Amino acid sequence: MSVQHRNNVNVLGDGPATLVFSHGFGCDQTMWCYLVDHFTNRFRVVLYDLVGAGQSDLTTYDSEKYGSLDGYAQDLAEVINEFASGPVIVVGHSVSAMIGVLADRAHSDRIAAHVMIGPSPCYVDSGDYVGGFKLEDIHSLLDTLDSNYLGWSSTMAPVIMGAPGQPALGEKLTNSFCRTDPEIAKQFARVTFMSDNRDDVVGLETPTLILQSTDDIIAPVAVGEYLHQILPNSTLCLVSNVGHCPHMSVPSACSEAMDSFLSLWTEGGDGR
Repeated sequence: MSVQHRNNVNVLGDGPATLVFSHGFGCDQTMWCYLVDHFTNRFRVVLYDLVGAGQSDLTTYDSEKYGSLDGYAQDLAEVINEFASGPVIVVGHSVSAMIGVLADRAHSDRIAAHVMIGPSPCYVDSGDYVGGFKLEDIHSLLDTLDSNYLGWSSTMAPVIMGAPGQPALGEKLTNSFCRTDPEIAKQFARVTFMSDNRDDVVGLETPTLILQSTDDIIAPVAVGEYLHQILPNSTLCLVSNVGHCPHMSVPSACSEAMDSFLSLWTEGGDGR
């Protein structure tokens, strides 16, 4: 089975460096449609679907392999090896930010930088760490998903999207959630919300841009501040936005922040 077919890989644009866009839970590569055109005249752009999402090959889904984020990180590394050229910058939304970190840890010579949009290394409050959810809240969320995935999706997708005044975006995210195979989505949700990647991000030296919405029900500002504190080569940019998908609801604000960060690579350097 080819990587291209497994992950529905699409390559756009051209440039001295490659942007690999990796989507979040319940999404697929089409969620980047508001952002990618801004970069295709300066970068090679690689889009792909996580296995179980979008137009990926569902027959390649293995519950054991994808029982942790490591399986998705392995796939990302394979996508990079086959389709990227030059310095590679992983643009990861939500859980894919941590998938990018794991791929970086396993292949430290291949990823030159990260752009993390709404990242969270751990969603559960623990001691002084603020993840945004209590453990019982996560268990309740997962129980609801298990009993009524489509109902949960229809209710929660617009809330996750936020974006007051742009109801079409909430509808787009709802449709994406509902297209995802429910059984795969349930396991991916459990893997996502129960993961704790704080040890993986500590001291990661790869240059990182953290894009955090000012009002995000999934990843509060405190999480972005935490990541900025422990990532030695990070830049934190708070994007004025309500919701977890600023790349959709305020794409120009995201692209502006990314342009400044990515200028090191568009000028032909390695960014370091």
